[in-house]
Amino acid sequence: MTTQLAKPALNRGWLRGQLLHLVATASSLAALAALLDPDRVASAMGLFLVGVNGYSQFYAIYVGLRLATAMLAYLAARQGDQPILGDLTALFLLAQPAGRLVAAFAIGLPKGVLLAICAVELLAGLSLLALRPRGKFLSP
Repeated sequence: MTTQLAKPALNRGWLRGQLLHLVATASSLAALAALLDPDRVASAMGLFLVGVNGYSQFYAIYVGLRLATAMLAYLAARQGDQPILGDLTALFLLAQPAGRLVAAFAIGLPKGVLLAICAVELLAGLSLLALRPRGKFLSP
């Protein structure tokens, strides 16, 4: 009589859930960093914050949108039977490199740390879509 060791369920759903948790954590930490030191984060992104409107816009995008992405990813990870939530998370992630691609035609590709962030967003978003449960193409 042999006993098999319990293996972690390395299926698509489990992997997608883990990736969603990673996205939630990374987005939360990015929002926290932007909240605690907006000038340093803005400088790393090539931005110069001027006046109330500049800071307001920065907080809306780098704090508000990142926290919304984090909460959506966390909710999607908890509700694994609803693939649409993970798809929406992927779209939030992929919208950023898509916008940078549009900008690339006008002014060129981002450089340095922003190019690395773009690559991570692209990889995470496409991976979430690739790990979507099979047989649930247009289902909620």
